[in-house]
This record gives sequence, C-alpha cells and structure tokens, in this order.
Amino acid sequence: MGDKVFMQGNVALAESAIRAGCKYFFGYPITPSSEVPEYYARRAEEEGLVFVQGETETAVFNMIAGAAATGNRVMTATSGPGFSLGQEAMSFMAAAGLPAVVVEVMRPGPADGEILAAQGDYFQAVKGGGHGDYNTLVLAPCSVQEMCELIQESFELAEKYRNPVILLSDALLAKMRENVELPGRKEQNCDLSWALTGCAGRKHNVMTTCGDGSAQWEKYNLDLQEKFAKIKANEERWENYQTEDADIILVAYGSMARVAIGAMKLAREAGLKVGLVRPISLWPFPVKAFEGLGDKTFLVTELSAGQMVEDVKLTVPHKENVHFYGRLGGIVPTPKEIFEQIKKLGVK
Repeated sequence: MGDKVFMQGNVALAESAIRAGCKYFFGYPITPSSEVPEYYARRAEEEGLVFVQGETETAVFNMIAGAAATGNRVMTATSGPGFSLGQEAMSFMAAAGLPAVVVEVMRPGPADGEILAAQGDYFQAVKGGGHGDYNTLVLAPCSVQEMCELIQESFELAEKYRNPVILLSDALLAKMRENVELPGRKEQNCDLSWALTGCAGRKHNVMTTCGDGSAQWEKYNLDLQEKFAKIKANEERWENYQTEDADIILVAYGSMARVAIGAMKLAREAGLKVGLVRPISLWPFPVKAFEGLGDKTFLVTELSAGQMVEDVKLTVPHKENVHFYGRLGGIVPTPKEIFEQIKKLGVK
C-alpha cells in the first residue's frame, strides 16, 4: 500500500487505476462518474497516459474494445444511460475475450432520471445488458478504500479470464470523501500471446465474433460457458457479519451495506440477533455466503424496486423467508429506517 490521503471516491479510483498500469482511458462525461475522466485528462501528460473523450458512449465502448484487443490495460467510466449505449460492445468484448474494465456509477432511472445514488442497474450489469449468452464479472465496493483495491483487482481478473469486468459503484460512493491508503503501483504481468500487436516474426492472431455455421458457433459458445463456469467456481466474494447466531440476516451491497451495518448495530443493541451478508461479487453471486443459513429470515435492502432480491431467493431454500425493502429516486434510507423494517418481521 502507498500514500494515506483524504480523497473523493471517483478520484481515488482513478488514481488507483493509473497505479495499476491502466494508461488508456476513453470516456464521455456523465454525472456522477465525470471526475474519473477529468482526473485522467489532468494526469495524462504527467503520467504518459492516452486520454480520449469520445463523441458518444457508443464510440467510447468500441474504443476500449479496440484498445483491449492490443493487450493494453484500458477502462472507461460511465453511468446508467451511457452504460446502456455500450451494451452491444459489452456483448462483443465478452465473445471476443477482451479484458476491458468498465466503471459503472449507478444513478436513478429509468431514462435520464436523477443524478443521486441508486442501485437500479443491478440486472443490467449482472444479467448482461447485451444480446446472447454471456457474463461479465461484477464487483461492488462499499467504501473508497475498497474502490481503490477492487479497481486494481478488476484489471487482474479481466486478464486472468480474458473477459470484461464491471466495477459497480453508485453516486454516494463516487462523491463521498474518506481516508484511504492508496495502493502501490503494479506492473502488468500476464500472457499476452493472444493480443493483436503486429505479427512480425510470428503467426497471425485472429479475433472474430462471427459464426461459421451452427456447429462451429455452438462449440464457440460452449467454450465460453466453460470459462464462465470456472469464474463462478473460483471468484465468489463476500463478507458475513455476525451471521452465526443471527435470526434475521440483512443482505445488502455497495453503499446500502453501510446503512445495513448501522441497522444491524441498532438491532443488536436492542437485543435482536441480526447479521449481514454483503455480496462483493454480484456476478458470480456469492452462493457460498448463504451456506448453513437456510433456516434464517432474510431482509434484502436495495436502492431499487428489488433486483438483487431475486438472486437471494434463487440461492436460499425457503424463498418465502426472504423479505425486501427498497427506496427509489435517489433516497437513501437511514439505519433507523431499516431497523424499523427489522422489527416488523416479528422475529424474536
């Protein structure tokens, strides 16, 4: 780890990406992610970075696909409407095996919506917003420190599996300022024999996502599914808090996990045995986090109308024991508000 600073989430993330060796950034400004491209633009000359502001998010996503094809570390940062415009390229990058990193800073939708905190893009990130059978790794930090750590890990995972990785943030995390210990600089250390780097002295590398008959394309898809199965088996991430003796278990990710921790503390002080499961990887969803908890009562809290709650219901044996509470439009509930919902469950 490196310098200890007091920094905004977006800025700390951008600095950590630079320290991870990401020298290529293509972006289009959109609130609440705009500080990321602004920081890259400001540091470009000093750090020898390539920064391009594209004409649209559609162009930007195709730019990062092209840069990723050369084996260079590359990223963009956007928010809901911009992320929607990049979905064709996300499907293409997953099919082509391109290791790009996308920071998606969620804000309330649908449509233009608001510019405050929200978690309504869970489905789009986790289920795949583009066409076809593909998956992208999705990591959800809950602090500025974790944003710094997970952005660096995102590049490593993207290269390990040759697959896009989404770091899913929100306006609250992006704009908050916290003490953070910035990670040190990392060198890219991976096999790039597949990359399109010019074929002088070696055979051509071929990268295509066009099928050549149904049998060939089914085989191509089955190979992708084999890779996704390896990711699911190896890359679940989560944190459990006081779940061993809990009667009620909260489930929350990102900024809502911070609220849930406060609600859990209030409940414990009131004599209620409440714990928390905090998914860090949203895809693959951390099924292992729920092992041994099948007889518990669950309260899923999100800044949405209810999206991750569906994955919780698919994971636990008794979906009738899974309850939900969410807020919309950019309103973030307080720990006391969640505590009141815990009491309504009537579990002693």
